[in-house]
Amino acid sequence: MRRGPETAETPGKAAMAALRLELEAIEIPETLGAFVRARAEALGDAPLARFFQEAAELSYRELDAAADRLVSSLLARGVRKRTHVAVMLPNCAAFPIAWVALGRIGAVIIPVNTAYTGEELQFVLSDSDSQFLIVDAEYLPRVSAMAERPPLIEDQRIFVHGETPSAYTSLDALLEAGTRPFAPPEPVMRHDLLSIQYTSGTTGFPKGCMLTHDYWMLLAEYTARYPGESGEIRNSLIWAPFFYMDAQWQFLMTMQLGATAQVARRMSLSRFFDWLRELRIDYCIFPEPALKAHPPSPADAELDLKYISIYGWRPESREEVHRRFGAVAREGYGMTEVGGATLVPATDTEKAQTATCGLAAPFRELRIVDEKGDDVAEGETGELWIAGRSILLGYYKRPRANAEQFRGRWFRSGDLFRRDAEGYYHIVGRLKEMIKRAGENIAAREVEAALTALPEVEEAAAVPVPDRERGEEVKAYVLLKQGVAAEEVTPERLIAACETRLAAFKIPRYLAYVREFPRTPSGKIQKQRLIDDTADPLTGTWDRRDGLWR
Repeated sequence: MRRGPETAETPGKAAMAALRLELEAIEIPETLGAFVRARAEALGDAPLARFFQEAAELSYRELDAAADRLVSSLLARGVRKRTHVAVMLPNCAAFPIAWVALGRIGAVIIPVNTAYTGEELQFVLSDSDSQFLIVDAEYLPRVSAMAERPPLIEDQRIFVHGETPSAYTSLDALLEAGTRPFAPPEPVMRHDLLSIQYTSGTTGFPKGCMLTHDYWMLLAEYTARYPGESGEIRNSLIWAPFFYMDAQWQFLMTMQLGATAQVARRMSLSRFFDWLRELRIDYCIFPEPALKAHPPSPADAELDLKYISIYGWRPESREEVHRRFGAVAREGYGMTEVGGATLVPATDTEKAQTATCGLAAPFRELRIVDEKGDDVAEGETGELWIAGRSILLGYYKRPRANAEQFRGRWFRSGDLFRRDAEGYYHIVGRLKEMIKRAGENIAAREVEAALTALPEVEEAAAVPVPDRERGEEVKAYVLLKQGVAAEEVTPERLIAACETRLAAFKIPRYLAYVREFPRTPSGKIQKQRLIDDTADPLTGTWDRRDGLWR
């Protein structure tokens, strides 16, 4: 196996090597429940989470105690080790309490997207074999909207957070009735299943990733150590939904740091900078659109940002963050299936300004391979394969997907990468987003980068459309920046921008303007919906070859 280029040691590579050695030598907490108990004993009444839009607060000790009380009540209701419990809650204290409570008994949590319709909820409950449902009162109409309730989800197995109809049991009542301390009837260990985390389903029905306690504990440990050299982190901002893994690992990272998570119930780009300033945020995952929503101003100097995580930013946005806030935006690469895979070292400020995802993260091995599974040469593009401690056990009830995605201990990411001469990894695009035109492979990401290089373009999405002569042609959807009219950025101008950056065969034949993109909870464009929601993919598009609107 190719291990990477033999290059001179850089400060970033030395820092990453030291971090790997440190983390791989320490004792990781055995389980989520043990981790929370240890942090509660160490930090007591220190504030762990502030749900600032609701003026609610949760201390380290309160989380530990509430989890004990809830799990003792759940035990009396029939929840045991390996019981599957779906949790459909907004960003409120009840989510981490339920998460820790279920982990403490060895049950399995299935976080449910709060935007799901009745049909989608029915699919996840059935597919995950959920035996109980913890749900916010706001989402009860979705429960009623299921065409057919899964057989085990009877009224007495539904626990409601908030105003509770008489047919169901109040989650708050279970919390009040519980006792502590709690000892599980069966021991819970690091390789026990903790969660079935459903992927966002950008290319079809979501699949449940089976993740252990150790998976989450590794994330808690190395994400907390990683930003340490950027200064003390006291307040982190969590704006992603708790059912999404970013919010979950960030919550664990905050606990490991002994800091406070400032938790938004829902994201607001218009209020984002106010939150950073008023809540004295040191760390956050920074959404790139927030930069454009808040132009430079004297208020930039009032921010306390020390460390920023980003995903897929353009180089000019990275430079803007450094210029405006004095903070370095560092990218990483990860996915629900493997947690973190790459990181840009905290010491590598210069490299962070480039479009790289960084170096292999602790506990992870990486390969870039061709279609045959052979390692490619340095600088060449191939699929990223990942191995290491406590990646997903597999997809729940998906033997075919497991057979496709695993090659022995290696997990196929489905993402195209290249590694540069210094050993840093760069994402090129999705393997499934490759457009095959007349035998040529075209990475959608390359087309999108050429279009977004125009200052008037906010985002772009390239997808394949069927073509009788070439198999597939490239169609690009373009979202212009606010206040920019399509007449100002004509199709001819978009094509001209592509001509300066792309080989002729990569230039889109078809163009369409959109006012918004369908998105996953993490903000990614749902390209499959762009394809599936269009009866005729050519209607309303500009045809470059024929020079007309169809």
